[in-house]
Amino acid sequence: MRSKSKTMLFRSLALHSVLVPLALLWLLPLWMMFVFATMSDNAIFSPDIHLIPSTQFGENFAKLQGDIDFVRTLIVSVVVAVIYTFFSVALTSMAGWALARYKFLGRGLVVAIILGTMTLPYFVVVIPQFIMVARDFGLSNTWFALIVPPLFNSLGVLFMRQAFSLMPVDLFDAARVEGVSEWKIFIHIALPLSRPMLAALSIILFLHSWNNYLWPLLISNDRSMMTAPVALGSLFGLIDVSWGGVMVGAVLLTVPMLVVFVFLQRFFMAGITAGAVK
Repeated sequence: MRSKSKTMLFRSLALHSVLVPLALLWLLPLWMMFVFATMSDNAIFSPDIHLIPSTQFGENFAKLQGDIDFVRTLIVSVVVAVIYTFFSVALTSMAGWALARYKFLGRGLVVAIILGTMTLPYFVVVIPQFIMVARDFGLSNTWFALIVPPLFNSLGVLFMRQAFSLMPVDLFDAARVEGVSEWKIFIHIALPLSRPMLAALSIILFLHSWNNYLWPLLISNDRSMMTAPVALGSLFGLIDVSWGGVMVGAVLLTVPMLVVFVFLQRFFMAGITAGAVK
């Protein structure tokens, strides 16, 4: 037993000796981003290497706020991401449920088409989508244009289809025998059973919306409708770029997502690995 414990301890130490430096190496750019956010532009471009935060964070934030009203763009990003995540999860869940539990003519073709859309580069789709939304429907610079066109997510549909396929059929058949309607089966039985998968999908979709740059850039040229990534990117067109302000904006865009992931990683990992064992 002692020999086995020593072997396990040795393996654990060896594993941590490799993983800890790799984790620190991954965290180094994030730490440097935070350090640069607290420094002046001259200090950022100085040849000296600084690993300790300075005291310029407030001044850099004030500069950023004065240039693009970054707080407002953060509010726009939060509203868009929350609404997008809610409706996209609802839409992909219903589509995944139909593809997993209902037999209808052409179901295999629908799945094949959804898989095919995942192979298309986004740049192939975004141009006709922009022409249809902005020119034909005249919906540019609207909340509808920001949120609705990207709602359908092929990965989310296939993810939820797999989740619902792993659930026991007898459970749903028993509910139908008791006279429970299909909507109640879906809402009160299927969705509660898929909570880990829904949590993982919600995190993925929220991050997708939060980091989305190209579509908001194309569909919104009104400063009041700019999301935070687009507003931050607009700084690079200025003659006098406050790089400390850019770093502050990057920190404010990155840290909330890291915090959300840290607190919800248990649900995320449970949802991702739910289909590993049937």
